Amino acid sequence: MAEERARKLRSAGMTVRGGAFVLRGRDARKLNWRDPYHFALAMSWPRFVAALLVIELSLNLIFAFLYLAQTGSVNNVRPGSLSDAFFFSLETLATVGYGVMSPATLYGHVVASTEIFTGLTFMTIMTGLVFVRFSRPRAYIIYAEKAVIGHFNGQRTLMIRIGNGRAHAMAETRAQLSALVSEWTTEGQFFRRIYDLPLMRDRVPIFGLTWTLMHPIDEESPLYNYDAENFSKFVSRLFLSIEARDPMLSAHVYDGKDYAPEEILFGHRYADAVAIDDQGRTIADLSRVGWTEEEEESPEEPD
Repeated sequence: MAEERARKLRSAGMTVRGGAFVLRGRDARKLNWRDPYHFALAMSWPRFVAALLVIELSLNLIFAFLYLAQTGSVNNVRPGSLSDAFFFSLETLATVGYGVMSPATLYGHVVASTEIFTGLTFMTIMTGLVFVRFSRPRAYIIYAEKAVIGHFNGQRTLMIRIGNGRAHAMAETRAQLSALVSEWTTEGQFFRRIYDLPLMRDRVPIFGLTWTLMHPIDEESPLYNYDAENFSKFVSRLFLSIEARDPMLSAHVYDGKDYAPEEILFGHRYADAVAIDDQGRTIADLSRVGWTEEEEESPEEPD
C-alpha cells in the first residue's frame, strides 16, 4: 500500500520524504528574479548580510577594473594596482571622497559619476530593505518539537503545546490547525485535501505562558480512522497557524509551524511545564514546552 502510494505521488510530480512530500515542479522556484523584493525579505539574516557583502564587493571590483582599463584615469593610482583602484571605487561608491585619489580624465569622471549614481541607488535600496526587515512585527512563539496523540478526559486527542517567548502577554490570540490528507477517488485519481481540525478552544484573550491546543479525535474528526500504523500513509502534514496582537508593538503578529508524520508521538502526553513558586507566582519553564511522557495506560474511550 505504501509503495503504491509513493508511486502515485511520484507520478503526480512529487517526491516522498519520510511520509511527507515536496513539490518538484519546474514552476516552483525559491528565487524569482522578477520579484527580488520578496526574495530579499524572505531570506534569513545571515544570507541577507552575505548577499549584501557579495553585491558590494562585486560592484567595487567591476568599477575598479573599469578604472584600470585606462591608465591615468585616476590621480595617485599606481598603474595596474588593483588595490588602489578598488579602494578608490569603495570610497566613490560610498560617496566619501577623501581627496587623495580623484578622477583625472574625462573617462575617469564618467566612470566615477556612474559609480556615484549606482552607489546612491544601492544604498537607498539597502536602507529600505534593512528598515523593513527590522520594523516587521514578528511573533516569538516556542513550539513543541513533537505533537502528541494521547487521551484527555478519556477522549483520544491530538495535542500541540506552544509557549509565549515574549516577556509580556499577547492578546487576542487565535490558533488554527489543519491536516493535509492524501486521498483517492473511486476512479483511482489521487488528490490532496486540507481538513480543518476543530480545537476545543481556538482563541484565548490573554496568552501569557503556555497553551496546549487540543483537537478531539471523535467520530466527526477527519483523523478518526487513522491509528499509529496508517497515520503516516495518509496524513502528509499538520499545519498550525497562530495570530495574536502584540500590545508592545500595537500590531498583529503571525506565526506558524508544520509537523510531519514522524514528528507526531502516539500514546504520549506533555509533561508539566508550569509551576507555582514559594511566593505563589505562576512560572513557566519554556525549556519544557516540548517535554513529553508516555501515558501509563490508554483508558477506554466512552461509548
